[in-house]
Amino acid sequence: MRSEEAVARLGAVVGELHRLLRRSAAGRANRDALPEAQVELMLLVRAEPGISGKEAARRLGTAPNTVSTLVRDLTDAGLLDRERDPADRRVVRLRLTDAARTRMAEHAAHRAALLTEALATLDPAARAAVLAAVPALDRLLTALRTHP
Repeated sequence: MRSEEAVARLGAVVGELHRLLRRSAAGRANRDALPEAQVELMLLVRAEPGISGKEAARRLGTAPNTVSTLVRDLTDAGLLDRERDPADRRVVRLRLTDAARTRMAEHAAHRAALLTEALATLDPAARAAVLAAVPALDRLLTALRTHP
């Protein structure tokens, strides 16, 4: 396989793995998968509790009104708390609720179980190759985060 083809295949495989794991983990949890934009916001808030709505919009590369809609939907679902900043009442600070943290932990557990089961179906050499690729994939992820 040529390098360009291998890179294209890597992108396709990673994307499909992500979608399949997301849907399958949600199915195992017996709930609908959240929209990707909501998940991205929740992951950002988990990484940076108290982030402002404006900063979340900047970090996600989206319009502030889009984040406002996401915040409203997640707040209505009981997954996000929004608080006014005591120093500047115009600023809204975002935090995950206990329900969101529980949901995210359950999702991670279901995803890990799915991966464990799927890896067990591979021959030992293929399983070892996939697991050996994880550090390189972590470095690729870091490179993508720093070079959009």
